[in-house]
Amino acid sequence: MQKTVYEDRKYCMQDVGNIYLGTLYTLGEILENEEISFKIRLVTERYLLPEADREDTLETYLYYLPGDSFAVQIFKQLKAKVKVNLIETGKSLFGKKKPGYVTKLMTVEQLSAMSREEKEKKGVVIQELSVNKLALMAF
Repeated sequence: MQKTVYEDRKYCMQDVGNIYLGTLYTLGEILENEEISFKIRLVTERYLLPEADREDTLETYLYYLPGDSFAVQIFKQLKAKVKVNLIETGKSLFGKKKPGYVTKLMTVEQLSAMSREEKEKKGVVIQELSVNKLALMAF
């Protein structure tokens, strides 16, 4: 019998300009996974882990990241963006206002500028972190 493990939002993909990481990776798993770029593992070890625990997922780390943190400056240098689901009120086909989830791409600075209460009110779910490859080469 084969055991299957459901690992949604636990992936690493690349295209020409960016590297995309699923946010269910823990910081410790990022360090141990050989499929993830060496530079991302290096940034995680040197700059993110001194402020966090190895068992923190990337999602919780980004969710609770304070705006004045040094890690925000690191993500700014990496031109990192996060794919986020938010609850927003939009119009339906018949003109009624109806709340629903919307996927948005925002910078880490914009996400960390939101207060915890604001994130809870909007139902923020962080799906993915994308890092610019060219900016990553500068590290």
